[in-house]
Amino acid sequence: MLDKAASVLNALESGPATLAQLVTTTGLARPTAHRLAVALEHHRLVARDMQGRFVLGPRLNELATAAGEDRLLAAANPVLTALRDHTGESAQLYRRQGDQRICVASAERPMGLRDSIPVGASLTMQAGSAAQVLLAWEEPDRLHRGLQGAEFTATVLSGVRRRGWAQSVGEREVGVASVSAPVRSPSGRIVAAVSISGPVERLSRQPGRLHAASVVAAANRLTEVLRRAGE
Repeated sequence: MLDKAASVLNALESGPATLAQLVTTTGLARPTAHRLAVALEHHRLVARDMQGRFVLGPRLNELATAAGEDRLLAAANPVLTALRDHTGESAQLYRRQGDQRICVASAERPMGLRDSIPVGASLTMQAGSAAQVLLAWEEPDRLHRGLQGAEFTATVLSGVRRRGWAQSVGEREVGVASVSAPVRSPSGRIVAAVSISGPVERLSRQPGRLHAASVVAAANRLTEVLRRAGE
């Protein structure tokens, strides 16, 4: 039974899933998949998103942090601070949780106009360069669902995959621009997005031209931290 429960958690690793999708992915009988998902939900290892789909629950992050396994967060602050100091803009690290993206680390610009996003803030997956990055490499069916109601298009995400970074101008909030790049696990899966954000007046209508190289370099440093941790 533990193996079957693990198969449910593994199926949810790539994003939200309905019961029917769990059945397809795990090969479990529908009653078994439902019983396990509900049991895991009771223990907060699984949760539900706004559409009622199953997602990985908050207890997993709590356990990872308690065990000292979250090397990404441990490494994030100095990397984000260096990115902020280099670009002069606020820097953030986002993780996807269901239909939202959560700011899990940040380095704020100390003064002047800034796009202040506190740690723990929950933002939409339907707008902004970080949302583009967190969605762009998803499986086709999840990508298609994620595009429903989004401010960006499949063509935009194709460009993100080709370049390896995303930019947005006034997409999430009027007057705010951002640039984001992916952080990858040792297996190549996108696990987070590094971003900088600030007013369009400073970042321009093409913020990627100014800062994409710096944001990609910061994301690559965090990817390397995870690669070394997985050795």
